[in-house]
Amino acid sequence: MRTLLVLTAALVWSFAANADSIAIINGTVHTVADGSVLNNATVVIEDDKIVAVGVDVYVPIGAIVIDAGGRPVTPGLMNVVTKMGLLEVGQVSGADDYTSVGAPFSAGFDVSAGLNPDSVLIPVTRVDGVTRAVTVPSAFGSVFWGLGAIVHLGTGTGLGDDMVVKARAAQYAGFGGRAADAMGGTRGGLAVFMRQAFDDALHYDANRRNFDQNRTRDYVLHQLDLDALVPVLEGDIPLVVTVNRASDMRVLVGLAEEYNIRMVFSSAREAWKVADDLAAAEIGVIIDPSNNLPTSFDNVYATLDNAKRLYDAGVKIAIATTSFNDYNNPRNVTQIAGVGVANGLPFDAALAAITRNPAELFGVDDEYGTLEVGKDADVVVWEGDPLEVTVLPTDVIIKGKVMPLDSRQIRLRDRYRDLSDPEPMQFR
Repeated sequence: MRTLLVLTAALVWSFAANADSIAIINGTVHTVADGSVLNNATVVIEDDKIVAVGVDVYVPIGAIVIDAGGRPVTPGLMNVVTKMGLLEVGQVSGADDYTSVGAPFSAGFDVSAGLNPDSVLIPVTRVDGVTRAVTVPSAFGSVFWGLGAIVHLGTGTGLGDDMVVKARAAQYAGFGGRAADAMGGTRGGLAVFMRQAFDDALHYDANRRNFDQNRTRDYVLHQLDLDALVPVLEGDIPLVVTVNRASDMRVLVGLAEEYNIRMVFSSAREAWKVADDLAAAEIGVIIDPSNNLPTSFDNVYATLDNAKRLYDAGVKIAIATTSFNDYNNPRNVTQIAGVGVANGLPFDAALAAITRNPAELFGVDDEYGTLEVGKDADVVVWEGDPLEVTVLPTDVIIKGKVMPLDSRQIRLRDRYRDLSDPEPMQFR
């Protein structure tokens, strides 16, 4: 009955004239709150919050009115595997702030200090409807990779330069063939190291005073790494593990239960084989439904219906661009969600997998992920089906601000569109 409550609340709102009000009218509104779709509906925004959603909603005097003309209206999309603000050109090492090589720490690496709010990739991604992202670390030669951050993509547009929504939002790790190489090449050694790291972090946290006096036992990790693992073991942030082989996931399920860790699997190409175990353990999965090729012995059972099988088993899924080749293209999240739908995933489930579900997995669902009263005003109006590869947004709103549908790529295209012009417009 949530929709009825929203409609009732919306009818009694009384708005004064407010230049910061926005009303999106005549929309096919996908709230993603409970699967409801409201036809000819209105979404009203005040400042940076949604204040009304429904049919027969009062439009405040002086509001900016956006007529959706029956087109889809959805929450802003969230891609939870990106290098947003950390990467410009993949082949240039000086443009990479997501990999820490040769540092004395690993789990303690925090990406938020290196974020660039002026990255040219932000508007390129924003014009395709992605309004939030998780920007994540990577590591070579380490089991634990560091701390990722949740960011919004409205920077440089009147929202200030602070793009961070939540710093130190999750700890990242790897488990499988490549991660095992850092521990002598065996998965058994990898599991032992991970368990020892957790035990050390718990011991360190209980004996900080003795540690400062050099009166504790030796630990396998640096102090900064132990500090970074404590919130994982206290349940404050999730541990996101890149893993693909089904047998590896079973080991991790056991570790999650043993240490009471909020664990999320990323990539997870063989997750369908252990779907019931993941559902029972309430472990969420971040996947790219288009990943169906056996690129290594870790994922020989990759399949295009991975997302559907996980959904059918009751596993909470988030769809994201998990492949290395997509680091510069997080906007492709709608395309790969569409691949999931083409292979049996229901449309509503695919839309939830790029809005509500990632917000829930990363603990920001109280403010983002659905079109409900009180949520942050991240809203997108689309030309048509948002999961069709040729469909683009007509309007993007982030935290109550209308975004320019502009990027460096678009301006370069327009600069050279008229080849008869001997002097193309100066590019800024």
